[in-house]
Amino acid sequence: MSTKYHVNGELVPAESATVSVADRGFQYGDGAFETLRAYGGEIFEWDAHADRLDRTCEALSIDHGLEREDLRERIDETLEANDLADAYVKCSITRGVQPGKLTPQPEVDPTVVVYVKPLPRGGVDGESVWTDPATLQTVKTRRVPDAAIPADAKTHNYLNGILARAELIEDADEALVRDTDGAVVEGAASNVFFVHDDALHTPSATRDLLPGITRRIVIDLAEDAGVPVRTGTYEPSDVREAREAFVTNTTWEIRPVDQVDGISVGGGAVTELLARLFDERVEELHY
Repeated sequence: MSTKYHVNGELVPAESATVSVADRGFQYGDGAFETLRAYGGEIFEWDAHADRLDRTCEALSIDHGLEREDLRERIDETLEANDLADAYVKCSITRGVQPGKLTPQPEVDPTVVVYVKPLPRGGVDGESVWTDPATLQTVKTRRVPDAAIPADAKTHNYLNGILARAELIEDADEALVRDTDGAVVEGAASNVFFVHDDALHTPSATRDLLPGITRRIVIDLAEDAGVPVRTGTYEPSDVREAREAFVTNTTWEIRPVDQVDGISVGGGAVTELLARLFDERVEELHY
């Protein structure tokens, strides 16, 4: 069966799924997106993702005029058309085609695309998307400050993360990114956690980072389980010297960290506990 994507209100075969070369998402990265995950045919944390998509569009002044229910229907239709119960889902909204100027026009005819691909089953009886623990490397590329581009906006311009990943050498597969003050804020496409002094630590959301939805769930799970959670300002050495560490995002869920800058860190009891609790939550909600 040919894969189908949802493009501007229509299901189309993947080989026919195109957008205009004049689209501002292509020309300028002028668009918003959300990466979601379907478990058992349902979108995990839909309201949280939809809220963040709204915030990004508001930050970009993209008044797309689409109802949340309409977007959800397009996602559901795409999953059904591809007979997918467990999947990666990307929903993108750009400002669409406008006159060839940098200045955006207030009237928007948006380009809306839903892209999907299969993923393994999640939950207690599922399997991880990743095959090995993450290996982190501190990179020179710094996080774009919030004063330049809103840090909590998920836009089509992902050059910052691409440049960070391009620095990786040897076996490293995720960047450890710092802000302009030199403090650790996140991975190129993940949030960072580490265990030190019997507490779970993660960079504060008051710094220039994108506080992921999985990050919030992990903090909630830890607090409910009685694991102390600390948010603050950290240096790469804090992560390198941690007892255990892991990274999170929608696709990876909770991925243990094996090494940081060539120094062994490894997983541990807290990482294993939170991964189990996360799987149990997914299982309870979607299977």
